[in-house]
Amino acid sequence: MSVKEIDLPQTASDEDIVVADAGYWYVDANSQAFLVSFVFHILLVLALAITPLVSSTRSENVALSAIAHEFEEEFVVTEEMAPAENLPSEVGANSESDISTALSMAPVIAEISEMPAPAPELPVLNATYDLNNQIKQPVGLTKSENVVRGMTGVGTTGTAGAVDRITSEILRAMEQRPTLVVWLFDQSGSLQQRRLEIRNRFDRIYSELGIARQQKESTDEKTANDDYLLTAVISFGSRVNLLTKKPTSDLDEIRAAIDAVTLDQTGIERVFSAIYLALDKFKAYRSASTGHGPERNVLFIAVSDERGDDIEGMDKTIDLCRKSAIPVYVVGVPAPFGREFTYVKYVDPDPKFDQTPQWAQVDQGPESLFPERVKIGYKDNYYDEPVLDSGFGPYALSRLCYETGGIYFTVHPNRQFGRRVNRGEIDPFASELAYFFNPEVMTRYRPDYVSVDDYSKKVKESPLRQALVAASRLTAAETLNQPVTRFVKRDEASLVNSLTTAQQQAARLAPQLEGLASILQNGVAYRDKEISPRWLAGFDLAMGVVLAHKVRAEGYNAMLAKAKRGIPFQLPRNNTWILTPDQEISVGSKLEKEGEIARDLLKKVAEQHTGTPWGMLASRELKIPLGWTWVEDFTDLAPNRPGARGNNGNNVPRPAQDEKAKMLGPQAPKRPIPKL
Repeated sequence: MSVKEIDLPQTASDEDIVVADAGYWYVDANSQAFLVSFVFHILLVLALAITPLVSSTRSENVALSAIAHEFEEEFVVTEEMAPAENLPSEVGANSESDISTALSMAPVIAEISEMPAPAPELPVLNATYDLNNQIKQPVGLTKSENVVRGMTGVGTTGTAGAVDRITSEILRAMEQRPTLVVWLFDQSGSLQQRRLEIRNRFDRIYSELGIARQQKESTDEKTANDDYLLTAVISFGSRVNLLTKKPTSDLDEIRAAIDAVTLDQTGIERVFSAIYLALDKFKAYRSASTGHGPERNVLFIAVSDERGDDIEGMDKTIDLCRKSAIPVYVVGVPAPFGREFTYVKYVDPDPKFDQTPQWAQVDQGPESLFPERVKIGYKDNYYDEPVLDSGFGPYALSRLCYETGGIYFTVHPNRQFGRRVNRGEIDPFASELAYFFNPEVMTRYRPDYVSVDDYSKKVKESPLRQALVAASRLTAAETLNQPVTRFVKRDEASLVNSLTTAQQQAARLAPQLEGLASILQNGVAYRDKEISPRWLAGFDLAMGVVLAHKVRAEGYNAMLAKAKRGIPFQLPRNNTWILTPDQEISVGSKLEKEGEIARDLLKKVAEQHTGTPWGMLASRELKIPLGWTWVEDFTDLAPNRPGARGNNGNNVPRPAQDEKAKMLGPQAPKRPIPKL
């Protein structure tokens, strides 16, 4: 069937739509435009409606493909806030110090804080990165103390114990990489026995390290594995000597080098100069690019029994050791508590000479940069005061070990806890120390191992520390040393004269003790702000001891003055006054108050710092009464009668000569003590 052409009018309505033959639709032009517009807008609306759904779906797909990271942090929402009623006097992080605690901190000071990071690199499969060579040292506005620290005051009863511990340190270093150990020996005569002990122990050291071997009979060159552990030997006294031409693994060569250490009788020990030489010679072994073979760990081990005479090079030596990451170990001696020197028991090493023990003064202290203990009593007579172990080694060498990550071993063969070590028990060439203290207890009382500038800064920040250091640096103050306590009244004039003479000693002490008490008084108001147990124990002990001596001296003087004014005897027969110590202070309210303060401080030290030198000295001081009392007695003033001494008044005959000494014959010659 064909479709006939139909002429449509210019305008059309619904009636204009005509169905042609067999159901065909015919639409005019206007209707076509309307339909096109209608369909277009419907599609546009649908497209706009679908767009958010498509975007949301795509975002969810991306989120599902990411790796989720879980955080366990708990967030608390603050509901209310209120201002503090009392404003803090200090500012900074946690308000525990000053504003410096909120500043950037790093091992090196710089105006701009910077923490360098490695440059980004493209990922490489199975790659190994050496971060130590990529990240440089951070710098900041303030110096950080959070660096690797060593150990000090590790006590042993003998050299063997220290060497065994060092052996484990060498083994730990060898587990990381090849290692070089440099031994530095003091040439003092007092170290001769200790050097011999170490030399004889080298076989065991190398055996324990698993590298002891017999010399190869073949002429093949040694492999790198044969030299996994190298050793060098240096000696020092007034001069420094390199005893091995180059580091070696030959055990015989090492023993021969130790045997070549000669005695130096100058009494000078340049230990820091020796370590500086070792740094200059062997720091290149820390790197593999210097032609000395593979990169190595390097350890310095110094053996000495003194503090060293060249500590002016301490800071520079410490900085160089830290930059090269070389720890220093010292097999040394304990430092006497609060003293610069002690006495060593010297026995002539040659049996042909007199073997009678002698006591030689040796510089082995103090344990801190400056003595932090008031020198009171026993002026110019250190034999009368028991020497105490400080729990640590001499300051300079201990700081060297602490700053470089090493260990300071305090070796003493007669170390005993809980009792006094008598002079007769001291081994030859050991220092005279009467009391030792548990190192676990003493850990809390470690000295400040910092530079002179940093130490001064810490002291200036605290009036309490300023007072203690100022009082400690004064010369030793006298005390009542064996005061006259018995006064016989032959007549009034003679009694007054003897009392006046006795008062002169107390009068001479008054200005010294008053001056010490005045200096320490400046720190009393800051006791509650001191958080260091070492500084607090030192200050309380100093203040308590000074006040105790002051009260005794002034009380002694007041009691003599009271007797000069006249005191009647209870029994007419008596003619003698004896001044005896008493717990009660009976002269003046001022002395009573100072006496109570002294007792309270000393009790605090004894109770709160038990098991330490401060606690022991405080307990000893508490046993001595602060007051005085008069006790009357009778003295026979009749002249001696003939024969009253016995033997009919004749002189007592000289005792018989020692027959045993006569049998021994002439004594061996005695040599003077060399400088140690």
